[in-house]
Amino acid sequence: MAVLAELRGRTGHLAFINMMPLMVFGGRNNLLIPLLRVSFDTFNIFHRWIGRLVAMEAIAHTIAWMAAKDIADRHVKQQSTMMLAFDNNPFLTWGLASLIAMMIILIQASSAIRHLAYETFLHLHQVLAFVAFLGAAIHGHTGKLPMTNYVYVTIGLWFLERTVRWTMIAYRNFGLRSSTRVTVEALPEACRVTYQLKRPWQMRPGCHVYAHFPTLTWSLSSHPFSIAWYDTQPSTIESEKLPTTTVDLANTLPNRNSSTTITLIMSRKSGMTAKLHARALAAPSNTISIPGYIEGPYGGLESLHSYGTVLLFAGGVGITHQLSHVRDLLASYEAATSAVQKIVLIWSVRTQDAFDWVHAWMSQILQMPHRREVLKVLLFVTKPRHAGDVISRSTQVKMFGGRCKPGRIVEEEFEKRKGAMAVTVCGPGAFADEVRGAVRERVEEGVVDFQEESFSW
Repeated sequence: MAVLAELRGRTGHLAFINMMPLMVFGGRNNLLIPLLRVSFDTFNIFHRWIGRLVAMEAIAHTIAWMAAKDIADRHVKQQSTMMLAFDNNPFLTWGLASLIAMMIILIQASSAIRHLAYETFLHLHQVLAFVAFLGAAIHGHTGKLPMTNYVYVTIGLWFLERTVRWTMIAYRNFGLRSSTRVTVEALPEACRVTYQLKRPWQMRPGCHVYAHFPTLTWSLSSHPFSIAWYDTQPSTIESEKLPTTTVDLANTLPNRNSSTTITLIMSRKSGMTAKLHARALAAPSNTISIPGYIEGPYGGLESLHSYGTVLLFAGGVGITHQLSHVRDLLASYEAATSAVQKIVLIWSVRTQDAFDWVHAWMSQILQMPHRREVLKVLLFVTKPRHAGDVISRSTQVKMFGGRCKPGRIVEEEFEKRKGAMAVTVCGPGAFADEVRGAVRERVEEGVVDFQEESFSW
């Protein structure tokens, strides 16, 4: 009995305490992300495993209580009264409700279910998490448990994070007379979504935002997308002149009168992206304007300026993450503010239709000063419509038919590298694994770092 009582108390105490990092690690505005320079994706992995730990501790806590209760009942009354203990007992009832919610989360948060129906998983997950935290709070309060304060702190942190998030969304997207404008253009198997922001933002290469479309979904759910392109334009003609003084230079930076436009590419999948693509495709010009707002920017924690050679791998819509890096590195090379001497962009797509997603932006990049000195582009089309369509039009932009082989590319560029080398990838999991494996084979032969941008749920 003493052992069961000790087990019950310790597992319950641990479950209450671990709820705090569980909540903090699951928040987008986690202060540990910029402080430790650890991505939200990594903290999301911690969130999932701590959640599993809390659920297992709650199960162990309940089993220990049930075993002790059964032993005590049989010793005194020769029969179990366990089920009768829940009658008119909010302490046990809410504790059981919290446990049931955690057990359902343990099942529905599996990788297969998350990827099968993410939006359904997300909505159900939020409801169940609310029940789990509420049940734990009432369970601790009615039982006058000393560790209940941990749950109160956890709930307070959750409300604080949500308040900060929605305050920033309101500030950056809405005003008294106008709000962020959203234009959606249907493309082959994707949408080009352009936001004319209410207030200017300071963008970082490689960052992403969360897109909200209240007229497409019944909930307040959002989805992450890398920023493919952005422009900040001064509001006056005078501000377009080249700066000649420090005052002029300051005026070229984003200010309250600037106009910032960002564009996302949303690959058509299921759920929200499918609805968005269908609505835009049904419009006469394949373009619509709908209500929407964005949250961010997030990410962009790592700079590539200290590397002499940079390899940027992209699979499919992952090109949106790499475009901002290419643009930034070329600008820093021209300004002599980085160590970069060689940039190789590798993009693998299924068909040539994907080139329409970023054609205008790639044209701007290919016209940037000194581009020919440092930038090489390798395009791979795995399923070309015709073999004759795969043509390399220059030595700097080469196109190949067939599957991209990251191992061969990393090997060739590693032998011809200039200075330290960085390899980044944004694309499907299998493609990223191939790139990671190729880099792992070279880590002991020279200075080479690997970075992956992914959104795992």
